[in-house]
Amino acid sequence: MNHDLHQDLHALLPGRGAASRRRTLGLMLGAGYAAAAAPVLAQQALRTGSDGLLAGEVSYTVHGFQVRAYRAAPQGRTGLPVVLVVSEIFGVHDYIADVCRRLAHAGYLAIAPDLFARQGDPRAFGEVAKLMSELIAKVPDAQVMADLDGAVHWAGANGGDAAKVAITGFCWGGRITWLYAAHGPVKAAVAWYGRLVGQDSDLTPKQPVEITPILKTPVLGLYGGKDGGIPLDTVDKMKVALQEGSGAAKASEFVIYPDAPHAFHADYRPSYRQQAAEDGWRRMLAWFKHNGVA
Repeated sequence: MNHDLHQDLHALLPGRGAASRRRTLGLMLGAGYAAAAAPVLAQQALRTGSDGLLAGEVSYTVHGFQVRAYRAAPQGRTGLPVVLVVSEIFGVHDYIADVCRRLAHAGYLAIAPDLFARQGDPRAFGEVAKLMSELIAKVPDAQVMADLDGAVHWAGANGGDAAKVAITGFCWGGRITWLYAAHGPVKAAVAWYGRLVGQDSDLTPKQPVEITPILKTPVLGLYGGKDGGIPLDTVDKMKVALQEGSGAAKASEFVIYPDAPHAFHADYRPSYRQQAAEDGWRRMLAWFKHNGVA
């Protein structure tokens, strides 16, 4: 995306333009940011180019619904290892697309599905509380698992190696990463500050701390020591559960960054902590390689 177009898209962020323009933006994955993520520090966000990459929107069908996704991969290559990228509550926006391009430059086919589309567009919300109650709370875990299965199938038919799949996710996506490691055909998983405990419901029947006996693949958990939303005692509970779980559970690990808050990898937000983010990224790539994905 050229600089001028990028600037034009930022002018169409929710809350900054006409409603019709917001609807137009909603048609474009990987563009702009959700208003609810404010304050957005777009000027500090990392910008990863797409030279040498095949990058942009794709789609596939799950239970009759067309799931859109942002995909980035090295051009002209097949048999690529695959990484599923699961967004925060803010959806597949600029930051998530950039994460996909970073992974593509590292040799992966990275795909980030729009997992909220049936319920709405996160970028249409200006407040986190409303976004959580009116959209996120209505997204069933079973729907998410099926859409991620669909992404694996699509990747395997479009240049990816379905036998070498990893998953990584941020915040909301971190929780999903733990769940998918007990569900899907992945060899490695990296969860960035995903919630570990919580209230079970019809839509979210199990939490990560409850699925350790059936964990299929080892998970690397990257968490902040000053995360106000994920107390370290919940990490301790998860560590105990992992040691009592499956073989993959016992092989899982945590890295705690003592001075990092929640969302320390989100380079477009004030919570970004460069040292922790870069160290976590290196550990993630090493985890993929160690577990046979690279």
